[in-house]
Amino acid sequence: MSIPLYQVDAFTRSPFAGNPAGVAYLAEERSPAWMQALAMEMNLSETAFLTPVGDGFKLRWFTPKAEVKLCGHATLASAHILWEQNYLSAGEMACFHTLSGPLTARRNGDWIEMDFPAKPVEAVIHSADLEAALGVKAIFIGKNEFDYLVEVENEATIRNLQPDITRLGELPIRGVIVTARCTSGEFDFVSRFFAPAVGVNEDPVTGSAHCCLGPYWQGISGKTDFLAYQASPRGGIVRVCMRGDRVLLSGQAVTVFKTELRDLADN
Repeated sequence: MSIPLYQVDAFTRSPFAGNPAGVAYLAEERSPAWMQALAMEMNLSETAFLTPVGDGFKLRWFTPKAEVKLCGHATLASAHILWEQNYLSAGEMACFHTLSGPLTARRNGDWIEMDFPAKPVEAVIHSADLEAALGVKAIFIGKNEFDYLVEVENEATIRNLQPDITRLGELPIRGVIVTARCTSGEFDFVSRFFAPAVGVNEDPVTGSAHCCLGPYWQGISGKTDFLAYQASPRGGIVRVCMRGDRVLLSGQAVTVFKTELRDLADN
């Protein structure tokens, strides 16, 4: 039996923008080595693996190099596929069992709202190695269980970043989020995300980074609801709503292609 395999552009309503994710729908779970091999074959920042379980779906995420504990855009892509392909009816909630605990997603018009854990940072001593790798002067540096968060002076600095990817990949962390206030007035803040240590030099739009960005900008501004833009070359829009220790992340998605994977042996 073949395996349905999809590619979805997440955090965008237009194809060939946002963040592409693979979604494989599995009748039964495969080994981590098999999933890792398929993620390497797909060569996207993340490939999601959905397996039906009693009250929802087991969901795992793999970059080309490693399994990750939390991924927003591939969760968005997975939820989009569940409704689009009628694995779930339009009014049903998507329930996922993940390495970060239970996650849910709901349809809200043509947006999908995901309920994720907040991942706030704690301030750390300024790192000359990190600033040198980014090629910027930091206003603030923080760290959570996944990433560094670096605030820089302005939006132009974010858009013009040309970091030393090799040096970033040597840092003992999943990735580096760089953020600044948005000066155009269209968005509340902008960001970019680099994770060469897990095989993603620059992630186009990163849901899990906004689990950190939301609490950070709430602490600065006092606001709870934000419209954010990740200013990678592909770019993408994320709605961020703080709800205590949870973050509601909303985005749009579009399926780029559907294919069938041969049911190759699980080594």
